[in-house]
Amino acid sequence: MITDGTTILVTGGAGFVGSHFARAAVDAGRSVVILDDLSGGTPASLPPAIPLVVGDIGDARLVRRICASHRVGAVAHFAGKIQVGESVLRPDLYFNVNLVRTLALLEVLRDRGVAACLFSSTAAVYGTPEQIPIPEHARREPVNPYGASKLSVELALDAWGRAYGLRWAALRYFNAAGAHPDGTLRESHEPETHLIPIVLDAGLGLRAPVSIYGSDYPTPDGTCIRDYIHVQDLATAHLLALTRLEAGETLGPINLGTGRGYSVREVIDTASAVLGVEIPHVVGPRREGDPPVLVADPSRAIATLQWQPTRSDLRTILEDALRSRRTVRARSVATRGR
Repeated sequence: MITDGTTILVTGGAGFVGSHFARAAVDAGRSVVILDDLSGGTPASLPPAIPLVVGDIGDARLVRRICASHRVGAVAHFAGKIQVGESVLRPDLYFNVNLVRTLALLEVLRDRGVAACLFSSTAAVYGTPEQIPIPEHARREPVNPYGASKLSVELALDAWGRAYGLRWAALRYFNAAGAHPDGTLRESHEPETHLIPIVLDAGLGLRAPVSIYGSDYPTPDGTCIRDYIHVQDLATAHLLALTRLEAGETLGPINLGTGRGYSVREVIDTASAVLGVEIPHVVGPRREGDPPVLVADPSRAIATLQWQPTRSDLRTILEDALRSRRTVRARSVATRGR
């Protein structure tokens, strides 16, 4: 069946990046429906006007029903497992959720004639890079099951495109960070493994001191360097990419980063300046598999999507993330006081 749909199905739309994309799409006047099993996200901060279906992307009957009832014409696919360490311990879970269930989703899209699929991918597909900054054509050699599962989906999308005409893009994020400027959408994982929320929570006295894993890397200050991209800039790039897919183009893989890296110490020092307090931290040994530097070459995104990150300087990322954490805490206190 060929659909004439106009609605975007956002899988994983209650999660960190998915919720920001859903909000941005609605703000741009698009019709959105979210499918999320709520295993890694919360619908609390989503606009009530966005329909939320609680369920699994691998449930073909459910996805068919959503596509039919909401006239779905495109999919933004954010659903999946994202914890690198967990993927090493549970590769079966990661390949099942990230790959097998995505294949089930793709089959429903093919049956329904939904020909545009935007995929949330990752810089983890590159593994330990041979060149910095990293271009899209760099060697893809993931060092963990998380990255391998994401690369497997990219290969499947390419095959579906060649065989069935699926128009697709795989947006490879580097380090997604920040929060919605109004404080209502933020990064919240359990357990939290991302550096910026860990650093802020340590500075707010909400957790133990930050662990710096290694201070002897071949970088200016000895700590790892990463390319941080504001989640609002990610949402904007997704909207631009989806517009191109809906217009009939296939984009393939695109890096989303800034081309500028910040070290762990730079993040801690900038967070100290934003908070006005010293961030408690300890220095420990390196973690296995941590590359010294991961920085994107974003030139293809800039040229192809006509996209420029506007909120991805480190201080803005930290200020937005801090505002969101304070907003959530204030709401929690107000709720308990009722």
